[in-house]
Amino acid sequence: MINPDFVVSFLLASFLMAVAPGPSNAFLMAQTFANGRAAGMQSAFGFALGGVVHTFFAVIGLSAVLKASATAYSAVQYAGAAYLCYLGFMMIKDTLKRTTSTTDCAGKEKPHISTSKKSNVMFQAMMTEVLNPKVALFFIAFIPQFVDPTLSSATFQLAFFGLLYPIFAFPIDCTYIYFGDRIAQFFRNHPNSQLWIDRVTGIVFIALAINLLY
Repeated sequence: MINPDFVVSFLLASFLMAVAPGPSNAFLMAQTFANGRAAGMQSAFGFALGGVVHTFFAVIGLSAVLKASATAYSAVQYAGAAYLCYLGFMMIKDTLKRTTSTTDCAGKEKPHISTSKKSNVMFQAMMTEVLNPKVALFFIAFIPQFVDPTLSSATFQLAFFGLLYPIFAFPIDCTYIYFGDRIAQFFRNHPNSQLWIDRVTGIVFIALAINLLY
C-alpha cells in the first residue's frame, strides 16, 4: 500500500522540480533546437530511462554508496563531465567539417541539412542522466522522504515513487520540446542557422559538463 497523502505531496514536489530549469532541461532544449522535435522526444525518453536506472540503483543501494564514498562520487562525476564534453566537442567539430564542405562547394546553393547523428540521442540522454551523481543523490535523498514505514515494504515504496517521477516528468519535458521546436523553426528557415544552432548546442553540452563538476 501507498499513503495517498504522500503521493499528492510527492507529485506536487515533483512538478516543481520538473518545471524548474536545470541541466536536463538545457540538454533537452539543445537537442530540440539542433535536431528537431524527434530528437527532443528521444531525449525525453532517454531521461525517463535514466530515471528508471537510478530507481534501480536506489533500491539496491548503489546511490547510497555514492553518497557515502567521495571517491565513487568523484569517479561518476568526472565520467559524466567527460561524456558531456565529448558530445559537445564532437558536435562543434562536425559543424567545422560542414563549414569546410560548404566552402569547397562555393557557388552551389544548397539548402543546409544537418549531418549530426540523431539515432543515438536517446542513449546520450540516458547516459547523461545516469552519469550525473547529483541525480543519484536526488533519488536517494528526496524519494525516501515519502516512504511510510508503517505501510508496505520500504523497497516497494522506493520503487513506486522512483518510477513515478520519470513518468510524471515526461509530459512536462514534452511541453518544453513543443515550445522549443516552435522557436527553433524560425532559425531553421534561415540560411546557415543550423550551423550556429549546432555550435551553440555543443557549447551548452560543454557548459553542462562544467556545471556537473561544481
